[in-house]
Amino acid sequence: MSQNTLARCLTSWWFLLPAAVLFCGWQLYPILRVLWISFTDYQFLKPDADVRWVGLANYAQALSDPLVRAGFLRALVFTALFLPGMIFIPMLAAILIDRVRQPRLATAYRLILLIPAMIPGPLIFVLFKWLYHPFVGPLNHILTQVGLSSMGDPLDWLGSPWLSFPAVTMMEWWWGLGFHTMFYLAGLAGIPKELYEAARVDGANEWRIFWNITLPRLRPILLVLVVLRFGSAMAVIDEYLILGGEAKNTLPTYTWTVHMYNVGFKLGNMDRGYAAAIGWLGALGMLLVVAALFWFFRSRDE
Repeated sequence: MSQNTLARCLTSWWFLLPAAVLFCGWQLYPILRVLWISFTDYQFLKPDADVRWVGLANYAQALSDPLVRAGFLRALVFTALFLPGMIFIPMLAAILIDRVRQPRLATAYRLILLIPAMIPGPLIFVLFKWLYHPFVGPLNHILTQVGLSSMGDPLDWLGSPWLSFPAVTMMEWWWGLGFHTMFYLAGLAGIPKELYEAARVDGANEWRIFWNITLPRLRPILLVLVVLRFGSAMAVIDEYLILGGEAKNTLPTYTWTVHMYNVGFKLGNMDRGYAAAIGWLGALGMLLVVAALFWFFRSRDE
């Protein structure tokens, strides 16, 4: 390698230095710090001088903690409810919008769908907490008017073990519909229209066109959305805290993330070592599932 080429390479690395510093300071260091803390008995309200290395004791405690096990199971139940709708409802919306031939009308649909995505998360949670309120919420009022509920015995959407997850799931579907639809519209824009025309000429119905042409070419989009949404669904915490998910024994929204938050920031001496171990167990479990998803969605062209 000539000196000029080496000088150009070194110069280009200088442009990456700010991003590298930001990544190491705000991403890599906290990850490694939490990993180290998970092997200690570090508690926030105790002197740092008393911190001891405990090895895998925190992980063993977490694996035997019934609240941790129940929290992981609850997170899996929520993910099973959340993921199919968050993947397939936007796909259907994108296919329908993609068939609109009037450009202005198609643009209007896109803008309307993107409105929820522009609203800050905490505002969404507070809005739906009001919508779901058993006595003053509009949803129960509408159900009462059509005879599906009564003011004397209103549906407790956020306090019922059976309705909490469906209520949060519907909120998440509405909030993410427009954002995820844009992903699918981008994928559909890359599919040659000649393929659809040729399939219709050959007599293929809409289902066969979707199954043999549209779905295979949306596989990369599906992979990205499934991986992203799986991780976000398993690690949900803001929604549960704002909507009232801290009742350990009554609500399914007391998942492992809420328990980790309580242990590390609210209970006793704030046992950050144990909370870090819970977080790492959750992260490692999600990484294993993500690896399986990459294998499932791998290219089968070869």
